[in-house]
Amino acid sequence: MLDIRLIRERTDYVKQQLARFGINGEVVDSVLAFDERRRALVREVEELKARRNAASKAISTLKDGDERAARIAEMRAVGDRIAALDKELARVEEEQRLAMLDIRNLPHPDVPDGADDSDNPVIYQEGEERQLPFPARPHWELGEALGIINFEQGVKLAGSRFYVLRGLGARLQRATIQWLLDLHLAQGYSEVYTPFVVKEQALWASGQLPKFRDNLYRDEESGLWLVPTAEVPVTSLYADEILEASQLPIYHVAYTPCFRKEQLSAGRDVRGIKRGHQFDKVEMYMFERPEASYDALEKLRRDAEECARLLGLPFRTKLLCTGDIGFGSAKTYDIEVWAPGQGEWLEVSSCSNVEAFQARRANLRYRPAPGARPEFLHTLNGSGLGLPRTIIAIMENYQQADGSIVVPEVLRPYMGGVEVIR
Repeated sequence: MLDIRLIRERTDYVKQQLARFGINGEVVDSVLAFDERRRALVREVEELKARRNAASKAISTLKDGDERAARIAEMRAVGDRIAALDKELARVEEEQRLAMLDIRNLPHPDVPDGADDSDNPVIYQEGEERQLPFPARPHWELGEALGIINFEQGVKLAGSRFYVLRGLGARLQRATIQWLLDLHLAQGYSEVYTPFVVKEQALWASGQLPKFRDNLYRDEESGLWLVPTAEVPVTSLYADEILEASQLPIYHVAYTPCFRKEQLSAGRDVRGIKRGHQFDKVEMYMFERPEASYDALEKLRRDAEECARLLGLPFRTKLLCTGDIGFGSAKTYDIEVWAPGQGEWLEVSSCSNVEAFQARRANLRYRPAPGARPEFLHTLNGSGLGLPRTIIAIMENYQQADGSIVVPEVLRPYMGGVEVIR
């Protein structure tokens, strides 16, 4: 959520920045209209309450019974007017809140303009688009031939976009998750294990609602929602709390399965495990002081890149343009790994600084100094890494001519010493 003072005081700037996303300035005008009405109602209510308080004192001194009764009746009418205004004020405040929740975050000055992901500049790369000395096979062929991915059983159990990992395939995914968690602990993060379902407020706080409502799974009876990413529960760990500056920064890492209703066009990514309604992810999350958040973003990026580097995967980092950056993000880096079997770069991490956008929604504050007025802190998040695309890249980069898959060296201790999946 944006700061209402920014919208009031720098209206033209806010409109100019939103225009970079193709967003009409009418959304800003709507918020300001609600804000003007809200402030007028507050003034009127305060004036009436002051008048009532003064009248109450005067009434207590009146000797004439008729005059006293008349003044009491007059103040009763004032009380009714205050009650009606309070009700109207609550309605206007809620409409203003909902209007503000629907406005995306503003871009950092570094963010380039662009129409879509094709306009994202590559700012760093290690390794080339690897060409194998034999015809590279896609992961779905490798997985089925080795018996480690079963698509038919996934469809049998849950329908399209689900699959079953078996044997060393399941173990490879579990090993990768465990290795990633241990790596991030060494990088300075503390692990949290959160519920895989959350109350609706957690989705508003993280910025998933209202924009992504149609992509989320919900249990109607309990009102709980399945998490689309660990970012959602971790954002609200300290909601409505005031942290001390000495507690910051707080760096967390969390593993969760993620549940999303993938809305895909016909024929797009229909094969394999690249896009599914359920997938696993290890998420890095940072609670930071505002003045340190962009240095933290660079650490977040380096930590995600290190995952791909240690796995021995060719990777590149892109700076997202206005046509591709997420709703809540001010600046985002995407880390992509090369998948020779599919012949494409796959995004395995998205590292973002959302500044105070989530903090205002979740009421996440800190006290800059003892006795100082609380301020909103900054939050950052990044996949480290997202499965199953990391598994796809491992399978396709480490495949051998005979159809076997060499296990990356860093994962072998987590695989019980298995070096090759045959």
